Amino acid sequence: MNADIFAEWLKRQGHRVYQTRSSYWYTAGPRVLQAFPYHWLIDPDWKELRGLVLPHNILALRYSTPLDANEGMASYHVVCNDLDYCLEKLRNQARNGIHRGLEKCQIGRISFDHLADEGWKLQQDTLDRQNRLKSMTQYEWQRICLSANDLPGFEAWGAFVDANLAASIITCRIDDKYYVPYAQSRTEYLGFHVNNALFYTASREMLTRQGVTGIFFCLQSLDAPESVDEFKFRMGFSPMPVRQRIVIHPFLKPLINSQTHRTIGLRNERNPDNAFLAKMEGMMRFFLLGKTPLESQEWPKCLGEYKTEVLRDSTRTNTIKDHDIK
Repeated sequence: MNADIFAEWLKRQGHRVYQTRSSYWYTAGPRVLQAFPYHWLIDPDWKELRGLVLPHNILALRYSTPLDANEGMASYHVVCNDLDYCLEKLRNQARNGIHRGLEKCQIGRISFDHLADEGWKLQQDTLDRQNRLKSMTQYEWQRICLSANDLPGFEAWGAFVDANLAASIITCRIDDKYYVPYAQSRTEYLGFHVNNALFYTASREMLTRQGVTGIFFCLQSLDAPESVDEFKFRMGFSPMPVRQRIVIHPFLKPLINSQTHRTIGLRNERNPDNAFLAKMEGMMRFFLLGKTPLESQEWPKCLGEYKTEVLRDSTRTNTIKDHDIK
């Protein structure tokens, strides 16, 4: 499977997809584009960005870029690049959870039709636990699942307790990496460690397939707390340091400052169920912090052990060269 097949999945869901010299982009929100494949670290110049933003009247772009790029907020990708990933390499808590989960449930591949139907209950529970219940509708969930039907490289996995779907994931392969774009579970089965069993079994299977070099799980979220990734780290997955950059349309840039960000942040606190406000606050925060030098930024907690090493070994200067859209 290549990036074009992933693009077809997104198009079937109703997203617009663009391609530039360095990457692909899709409409992650109203006039907001996200670069993909997500694991690509790109550093497009201002001509490429301007050629994408201005003709299509795009308000904002989001992409991952290397740590030595001129701009971007200190961030991370959650990955597993250990082809020998196994129980023996995990901590006791994770091993015990996996053992208990495998005793309680059965793991296997399921159809996307099944996931579109039964999986919505799991997705609802997951969004509710993350306080993002209004960020997706049942129709959107079904479209996500059914759009993957007959596309090579896409799979759905499920964990069953007494024939009931308790946890599930969607996976896909892009070149030599596996992705896990969606993972969900029923709250009532969390005590059975179904997520532990499912993630471990599927990861072991994916990492043994020919030509695979690792698994990409997710970007650091714009609006979800960092704690949503703690489970993945307990399972032995790792944070890979990157910078996430937000590019704003030149007409909007004068409106994005610390004062307007505080205003949106206060509105978001008063309306915690408003997914649009949460995303807007995250975009503004990533944009403003991304303009500051890496050494003055507050890095994600999971990157604490990397910050000193990265800044010590880096040869970059503190001067940020403005190559944004003019």
